[in-house]
Amino acid sequence: MKKIDRRKFLKVTGVAAGTAALASACAPKKVKNTGENGEMEYRINTNNGDKVSLLGYGCMRWKMIKDADGKEIIDQESVNELVDYAIEHGVNYFDTSPVYLQGQSETATGIALARHPRESYFLATKLSNFGIYTKEQSLKMYYDSFKELHTDYFDYYLLHSIGRGGDHAFNERYVDNGILDFLLEERKAGRIRNLGFSFHGNQENFDYLLGLHEKYHWDFIQIEMNYIDWRHADGVRNVNAEYLYEKIAALDIPIIIMEPLLGGRLASLPDNIADKLKEREPQKSLASWAFRFVGSYPKVLCILSGMTYRSDLEDNVDTFTNFKPLTGEEKDFLEHMAIMYSQYPIVNCTNCKYCMPCPWGIDIPGIFKHYNTCINEGIFAGSRDESDYARNKRKYLTSYNKAIPTVRQADHCIFCRKCLPACPQSINIPRELKRIDDYIEKLKQDTL
Repeated sequence: MKKIDRRKFLKVTGVAAGTAALASACAPKKVKNTGENGEMEYRINTNNGDKVSLLGYGCMRWKMIKDADGKEIIDQESVNELVDYAIEHGVNYFDTSPVYLQGQSETATGIALARHPRESYFLATKLSNFGIYTKEQSLKMYYDSFKELHTDYFDYYLLHSIGRGGDHAFNERYVDNGILDFLLEERKAGRIRNLGFSFHGNQENFDYLLGLHEKYHWDFIQIEMNYIDWRHADGVRNVNAEYLYEKIAALDIPIIIMEPLLGGRLASLPDNIADKLKEREPQKSLASWAFRFVGSYPKVLCILSGMTYRSDLEDNVDTFTNFKPLTGEEKDFLEHMAIMYSQYPIVNCTNCKYCMPCPWGIDIPGIFKHYNTCINEGIFAGSRDESDYARNKRKYLTSYNKAIPTVRQADHCIFCRKCLPACPQSINIPRELKRIDDYIEKLKQDTL
C-alpha cells in the first residue's frame, strides 16, 4: 500500500483512540486461519497479491433483536461470536455498507472486527449515496465509514449498486459532483486499496460501465451470480451471469460474487428439486451446491454469504474447506435444475431490505419471503379443483397471519412507490404486493 500521512488522516476521521481502546479491551483468541478438517480455500488477487478467502462474509444479515424501547437493533454479541468463528476458520473478507440493516451494519461490523489485528482481514464497504448527489453529503458518508469501521484504509471500496438508470444515474451520483475524481485520488493516496463497483442493471448499462475500465481502471467488480441467473436471468432487471463473468474475466478484473443463494432461496428449494440434489449428495446442504457452482469459476476472487446463524456459517465453512469444484456433468445437472426452478412463480426478492422501512409499515421482504417459501414447500392453492385445495388454503392463510402482523400485510400498500428506486432487483414492488393481496382475497372468498 502507498504511504500516506496517517497521523493527519486519523486526526480528521477520529479513528485512532477508539480503535486502540476497543482492540485492547476485548481481543479474541488467536487466529488459526484453517478449518477443523483442512484448509480454507483461498484465491490470489493477481493484481496485488491479496490472499482472499473464497468464502466472504456479507454483513447485510446480522441477527436483529429488540432493545428495551422495542427498537430493532443488531445483536452485537452474536456478531462478535460469528466474526470470531469466521476468522478462526479462515474467512478474511468482510463486506458491509452504510445502509445495511437500517444503517447499523458498519457500526456492528466495526466493533467486531476491531477486536482482531487489522492485517488479519480484508475490509470492503461502499459509497451508498442513493438519492444523495452532493459531494458534501457523499464525503460525509465516506468519512463516517472510517469511524464506524475503526480503520484508516479500505481494502475494497465500491460504488454501490450502479447500473440502473444508465449513464445518467451513474454520472449524477459519482461524476458530475466530482466524487469519483475524489475517490481516484484516495486510491492514489492508499486509503482505498481497490476501487470497484457492484452492478445491478441490464446489459446495455453493464457494457457502458465496463467500457469505462480504460478510464477508471476498475480494480474489481461485484456481480450477482448463481446457477439460476447464470443463464436464466430475465434480461430486463438483470443480466445472465455467464455474460457478465466472461466479459469481466476477459479483462482480467477480479470478480466478487453476491447473491450466490438468491437471497437464501437456493438453500430452500421446491421439494421436487431439493429431492434430486439430496439424492446425489445426501450429506451435503442444498446451499453447498450453489456455492460450489460459483466457486468452480477461476476468476471468482470471493463469494459473499450473509450468514445470520452459527449453523449457516459452519455449513459454509465446511463447503469451502478442502473445496471441491463441480464437474462438467454436475454443472449440466444444475442447469437442468435451473430450468425446473425458473418455471415457479417466484418473486425475485433477495431479502436485502433496501426497500425498508416502508413509510406505511408494510413488511415488504417478509411478505415476499412468506409467499416464496409457500411455493417452495407446496403450500399453494392453484384452484378449487385441486384435491388438496382446502388444506393448502388453510395453511397459507394461517402461516401468513403468523408471519406478518395484520397492520403490516400487503393490503395496506397505497402505491406510494417510494420503495421502487431502492430495489436492486428492479421489482415492481407495489404490483407484486397487489398480486399477492389479490391471491389472498381470492383464497378468503373461495373465488380461485
